Amino acid sequence: MDVKPGLRLTSTVCRTEVIVVKAPPMPIDLRCGGEGMVAKRHRAHASGPVDIMHSDGTEVGRRYADEEVGLEVLCTKAGDGSLSLGDRRLPLKDSTPIPTSD
Repeated sequence: MDVKPGLRLTSTVCRTEVIVVKAPPMPIDLRCGGEGMVAKRHRAHASGPVDIMHSDGTEVGRRYADEEVGLEVLCTKAGDGSLSLGDRRLPLKDSTPIPTSD
């Protein structure tokens, strides 16, 4: 699937929704719960169960990223499925500490 920043995607097996923050120049296989994600406007009812190997869930407000590929998404609705590129888990992006003021 070709993605670009601002694209809203939804899972086909759970309630997870994300928005693309940073997109790679090539097509990717972004999945949630083991199944491919679709553009939010094409959302259908859940088509099946979440794959047990991809069931760690997503957290609303958290960013998931793969620096190697150049993908970053923001979770806008939490769900039971976990995000992956193909079968490879998409990890939570490390948060940047905010400097303290004295």
